[in-house]
Amino acid sequence: MILCIALGFMVIGMPVAFAIGVASLVYFLLPTTFMPEVTAVQRIVAASQSFPLLAVPLFILVGHLMNGSGITMRMMTLATTLAGWMRGGLAQASTLLSALMGGISGSAVADAAMQSRILGEPMARQGYSRGFTGALLSVGGLITATFPPSLGLILYGFMGEVSIGRLFIAGIVPGVMLTIALLIVTAVIARRRNYQPINDRRPTWSEVLTATRASFWAILFPVWLIVGIRFGLFTPSEAGAFAVVYALIVGGLIYRELSLRDVVDALVASARDIGMIMLIIFFSGAFGYVITFERVPQTMAELTLGVFSSKEVLLFVIAAFLIVFGMAIEATVVVMLMTPILVPMVVAAGVDPVHFGVVMMTLVTFGGMTPPVGVSMFTVCGILKCSFKEYTVEMLPFGLAVLVVVAIMILFPGLVMFLPNAMMGG
Repeated sequence: MILCIALGFMVIGMPVAFAIGVASLVYFLLPTTFMPEVTAVQRIVAASQSFPLLAVPLFILVGHLMNGSGITMRMMTLATTLAGWMRGGLAQASTLLSALMGGISGSAVADAAMQSRILGEPMARQGYSRGFTGALLSVGGLITATFPPSLGLILYGFMGEVSIGRLFIAGIVPGVMLTIALLIVTAVIARRRNYQPINDRRPTWSEVLTATRASFWAILFPVWLIVGIRFGLFTPSEAGAFAVVYALIVGGLIYRELSLRDVVDALVASARDIGMIMLIIFFSGAFGYVITFERVPQTMAELTLGVFSSKEVLLFVIAAFLIVFGMAIEATVVVMLMTPILVPMVVAAGVDPVHFGVVMMTLVTFGGMTPPVGVSMFTVCGILKCSFKEYTVEMLPFGLAVLVVVAIMILFPGLVMFLPNAMMGG
C-alpha cells in the first residue's frame, strides 16, 4: 500500500523525496500501526548516519571538479585519435569518450549532457541526424552506470547492504560489453548511411602514445580506485575523499586549468545535486523500514520462488519489470524504492546480489533513456533540439543492443562475477 501511495503522490506532481516521506509517515499514522510516529523520524535520522553513504556527495563533487579541470577535452582528443578513422568516426569517438569518462563522472545523465554540449553541434555539421546524435549520446551514458565509481552502484550497495567494492569491480566487464555493443551498432548504421570518418587514416603508435600521455592522469583515476579498494588501502567512502584531492591536484597543479572560480562553481553545483539526492535517501530510510517491517520482501520471495523454478527466468521477469518501472520513474528513486524489496528476493533464489546489482542498475538507468519520461532523453533532446519521436526511432537499435548485453549478463553470470571473484575472493 505504501508503494502505491508514494507512486500516487508522484503522479500528481509531488516532489519525489516528499512523496516517499509523506507516504511513509501515513503508514505510521494509521490506527492499525502499533509503532509511535517518532519511529519515522528515527529511521530518517538513522539513514543519515552511514559512513558508506559519504561516497555519494564526494563522488558527485569529483564529477563536477573533473569537468572543470580540462580532463574532458583531453579524453576527447584520445577518443578521436583512437576511433576517428572509422566510418562515423565522431560517433564512435563519442562512445569511447563515454567509456573513458565513465570512471570519472559517475552519472549517466551528467555524461550525456556533457557530451551533448561538446559534440552535439559538431556531429550535426558532420551530417548526423539530431535524433541519431541524441540517441547515441544518451544511451552511451549508460556505460557510466556500470563503470566505477557508478553513483547508482553506491546507492544500491548502501540500500541492499552489498559490498560496494565488489560492485565496482563487477561493473567493469559489463561496461566493456556495453561499449563494444554500441560501437558495433554505430558501425553498422554509419556504413548504411555513409557517415564519414574524421581522420583519413589509422592513428600511428606515436599519435596514440601522445594522446594517452596527455590523458594519463585522468586514465589513472579509476585504476587508483580499483587498486586501492582491492588492496584495502581505502574503503569506497575514503576513495571518494581521495578522488576529490586527486581531482584538485590534477586540475589545479598538473593541468593548471582548474581555477578557484571552477572550484566554487563545482561546490555550488554539487550542493544542489547532493541536496536533491540525499533528501530522497533520508526519506527512503523510513520507507525501507516499513517495507521490511511488513515483511514485503519475504512475502514476495515466497510467492516468486513458488512460481519460478529457474533463477534465469526469475531475473528475466524482474528485468522486464525494472525496464517498465524505470521508464516512468527516475533511476535513483527506483533504486531507493525497490532495492529493499528485490535484494532479499533474489538472494533467496540463490542469485548473487552483486551480480543482480549490476543488472538492476543497467536496466533502471536505461529506463531513463526511453519514453515517456526518461530524464536523459529530455536532457539530450532539450540540448540538441530534436523531437522525441525522432529520438525514439533512432534509439531502437541501441536499445536492442543494450537488451542483448543484459540478456548475456543474466544467462552467463560468470562474466559479471569473474573479476570480483578473482580480485576480492569468493
